[in-house]
Amino acid sequence: MKTIELHDTFGINGLQLTEQPQPRPSQAEVLVKLEAVSLNYVDLLVVKGLLNSNLPLPYIPVSDGAGVVEQVGEGVTAFKPGDRVVTTFIPDWLNGKPTPQETDYATRQGLGQVPGQLSEYKSFQSNQLIHSPANLSTLEASTLPIAGLTAWNALGYGNLQAGETVLLHGTGGVSIFALQFAKARGARVIITSSSDAKLKQAQALGADYLINYKNTPDWEGLVHQFTEGEGADVIVETVGGQNLQRSLNVVRMGGCIPIVGLLDGFNTNINTLTLLHQQATIRGMEVGSTQDFETMNQAIEVHDIHPVIDKVFPIEQTQQAFEYLDQGLHFGKVVITF
Repeated sequence: MKTIELHDTFGINGLQLTEQPQPRPSQAEVLVKLEAVSLNYVDLLVVKGLLNSNLPLPYIPVSDGAGVVEQVGEGVTAFKPGDRVVTTFIPDWLNGKPTPQETDYATRQGLGQVPGQLSEYKSFQSNQLIHSPANLSTLEASTLPIAGLTAWNALGYGNLQAGETVLLHGTGGVSIFALQFAKARGARVIITSSSDAKLKQAQALGADYLINYKNTPDWEGLVHQFTEGEGADVIVETVGGQNLQRSLNVVRMGGCIPIVGLLDGFNTNINTLTLLHQQATIRGMEVGSTQDFETMNQAIEVHDIHPVIDKVFPIEQTQQAFEYLDQGLHFGKVVITF
């Protein structure tokens, strides 16, 4: 079977196509023929060695994937051959509030101790999988575990209501999912990008207000203009770093800023007086539980929401797929197929 490994070194050029024996499921395992994986920024950090520079190589990266159950081991009752499934990113967090034990990085596929999904076949524990939404293709389902669920919970934590306004930074996977989920809730959407072409694509998906932050560096003024001076009710902070202060400047009093990304780095400085005055909630969050995943999938089916896939690469072009992601050329998600 085909796999992609970080073989001898970190970096996109270290990703190598290899052949390995097809695994067999042991007791309580589920063998899946993976058909697609989708890329997230965290995968780029892993590949570049920025998340864990001590990661032992060779290593199979990429956290999110989807496929079809090929075979189940003794004792497996949740899945059967032929089921279409998608991976879970935090497999031990089944429901309720997260705990350090349930969200341990060591349990997360594609981050270090557990191999990722760039493998044509893979054996899983049952908690590492969930049934795909019935209305989605396998390629579409592969985009859900991190980007989809992060966007879903960000709006949920912000309690976004019909008629309220959400501000979305950029047009990557999380932001475009949040756009689709927000419109399904009946909310208004302000979205930013440095590309007018991408803004037009977002408008076609229902975005109400468009901001080219390259052409309008003082985009905070436009947000206040669009919201009649009130600010956005929810701001999905996908950039992080120093962008957090700018989001705080334009959040509605009593509004919520879920922090879900770190494109601008791991550290930030904010004006505490602004935070106090706005009485805003800044909430760090990581994806969600399996129960959250199930709830999201139900909504995806009810509203017939289809993830936006920008470009699909064959596994032989994995390096090109990562380069495309690294350059920020995508609108929505980047997918690799086997």
